Amino acid sequence: MTSHLPASARLAWWGTSWLRGQVVPDLLIDAVLADDVTHAVAGLSALGLGGDGATETLLGGLARLRVEGAQSFGAAFPVEGDPVGLGGPAAFNTAALEAGEAVVVVLGDGSAVGLVPETVGAATTWVAHRAARRQLPDVGEADRALRAGLLEAADALAALDVARWRPEVADRLIDLRHAEPLEAPPGTPPRCVELLARGLRAAEVVELALEDEGGALSLHEITRREAAILPLGAHARRAMVAACSPEVWPPA
Repeated sequence: MTSHLPASARLAWWGTSWLRGQVVPDLLIDAVLADDVTHAVAGLSALGLGGDGATETLLGGLARLRVEGAQSFGAAFPVEGDPVGLGGPAAFNTAALEAGEAVVVVLGDGSAVGLVPETVGAATTWVAHRAARRQLPDVGEADRALRAGLLEAADALAALDVARWRPEVADRLIDLRHAEPLEAPPGTPPRCVELLARGLRAAEVVELALEDEGGALSLHEITRREAAILPLGAHARRAMVAACSPEVWPPA
């Protein structure tokens, strides 16, 4: 279903579909919450977007953004040194990097609002920041880069005998070519649904391959594994951003 998708991917997909009138509010809320108990939005009034400064319900906050001319919700999945999906300013980038994800809401006047999830237990608050329009990877280019990166990573890890020290990584690399499709709302391009599925699986492979089994690896071994697998992580993040950014989706 949707519970294993990052929160920003859920909000980007279902929020955009809701803006376009393709899903009703109840489906939006159910999909974004997934296994969480509650989501809320904070900080919109500080940006001059109305309200009294109090934290609002998820639907209330998104409705306020729609009144302000929201065109789409797009996700970012940055890491230190690779702020993919972000366009600034610095305060928003810093918060998004700390969270590892964010949503950029494009408004009709060309400005943007950034929403960064802050999670405590099963409750998430989307904190609003001023944001800027961003440069995004093209869906087709991200797709091709991920496919090429998968082949390069597989060759490099085979040279390191990945099947011996991490058989589950070798299995996941094979399964990556046949990732199960995700549940997506109406209007999400099928190519983007498939791209996000492969991007998420690739990111999982990277995480598994970098585990050091309790510190049993030497610095040389760690360096070789990182050189083999980290480029795939960058390709995975770009694929995820492109798949979750309606600004670059192919025409319907």
